[in-house]
Amino acid sequence: MRAHEAGILHADGYGTTPHWLPEPEDLSELMPRLWAVNTRRNAAGELCVAGVPVTAIARDFGTAAYVLDEDDFRARARAFRDDFTAPFEPIGGADVYYAGKAFLCTAVARWIMEEGLFLDTCSAGEMAVAQRVGFPPERIALHGNNKSRAELRQALQWGVGRIVVDSFAEIDRVAEIAAGLGTVAPVMVRVTVGVEAHTHAFIATAHEDQKFGFSLVGGLARKAVDRIVAKGESLRLLGLHSHIGSQIFDTSGFEIAARRLIDLHTEVADEHGIAMPEMDLGGGYGIAYTSEHDPLTPQQLGQQMGELVERELAVFQDAHPEAPVPRISIEPGRAIAGPSAFTLYEIGTIKDVEVTADLTRTYVSVDGGMSDNVRTALYGADYSCTLASRTSHAEQRLVRVVGRHCESGDIVVMDEYLPEDIAEGDLIAVPGTGAYCRSLSNQYNHTPRPPVVAVRDGVARVIVRRETIDDLLALDVDEPTPSQEVR
Repeated sequence: MRAHEAGILHADGYGTTPHWLPEPEDLSELMPRLWAVNTRRNAAGELCVAGVPVTAIARDFGTAAYVLDEDDFRARARAFRDDFTAPFEPIGGADVYYAGKAFLCTAVARWIMEEGLFLDTCSAGEMAVAQRVGFPPERIALHGNNKSRAELRQALQWGVGRIVVDSFAEIDRVAEIAAGLGTVAPVMVRVTVGVEAHTHAFIATAHEDQKFGFSLVGGLARKAVDRIVAKGESLRLLGLHSHIGSQIFDTSGFEIAARRLIDLHTEVADEHGIAMPEMDLGGGYGIAYTSEHDPLTPQQLGQQMGELVERELAVFQDAHPEAPVPRISIEPGRAIAGPSAFTLYEIGTIKDVEVTADLTRTYVSVDGGMSDNVRTALYGADYSCTLASRTSHAEQRLVRVVGRHCESGDIVVMDEYLPEDIAEGDLIAVPGTGAYCRSLSNQYNHTPRPPVVAVRDGVARVIVRRETIDDLLALDVDEPTPSQEVR
């Protein structure tokens, strides 16, 4: 939308329906790619997950709540594991690291472990979750652009399988800590490959002007490799790592990234005689949040990426026919967790606002908002929603679903069609909130964070409990000093 010097209300196109949002023929119909596989409506029109109606979930666990289909989550994890195995088998195989930053708790870590995936972490807290469930440390990666000494020590003492180094200072830091512990740290180099992923600027992570990794420009990535090789007594170079961004819908960017990583991989083999055993192409695979999104399936991703990596690796194999090819790894997070969950809200205030002489906006306020889903405010992310607690045969109207917080930017769903007869107490569900919603949640306005309710085989259970006011107050320290004591 173009800006206007007199303000946004005067901009061309303001107030029009998004081009990708068609008027639905049936408001009760669910678009399968937006929802977990076990989500459907019963005869009363109630949304059900694995046989459990949302009215029962609201009654037993309250709203707002994240509702997670466990079988759907596990199935998506298995799909990535299996659909990347066959295409990569001819070129050394592939490992799938679940990106814990998308959503992680002890139950999810256990599911990932049981389904045979690896786990990518980026903090002491995420490592602690994995440690609590007995996750094999050799299947753990540690990321981050500013890992603390304590986190690095924790990782090395535990024996994580890889540490992805992100700066020259960190290379020296890891080497120093490893030497002090009498161990050799397995490290990968985060390479900024210069690929502009077609996504929001804040989640495009492979262009040069951002905080992550070593750029290929100026030979910084090569210098990082050289420094690691020089510290061979305490560092073991596993390979190169890249992540080009998030919410990506085609593999062309990965092809360029792979080509540039393999060029550097070949250069290192020529110079140092080292055939690095691993190469990580990151994640960032997109999901469907609205009808405009049509993501690739894990099978399509596996096939396309297997072909492009094999094609690019041929150059290395021609130059080094005796050297083993690197084992490829990927890091899906959103693509596993995102579609597996939705957020359940209860409607409170409904307000019609006369925006202009030609535009009246209906604001539907719910009992959550930017404290449980900040992505709309942070990225301008689009979501869909549906009336979840009953059937309605009323006419439809375009509404804006907003939260309860003291911010005008507290928007949950920017534009969506809901029935004309929606009312206070109705439940609505917002799909695609399994990733980066609970992880980015906050306590704005001293709002306790919602629970995560997992559903499987007709049984709903809490895997992350709802915060309470007591939880919020437990961190406050306000003991009176002697001079303040009341006598």
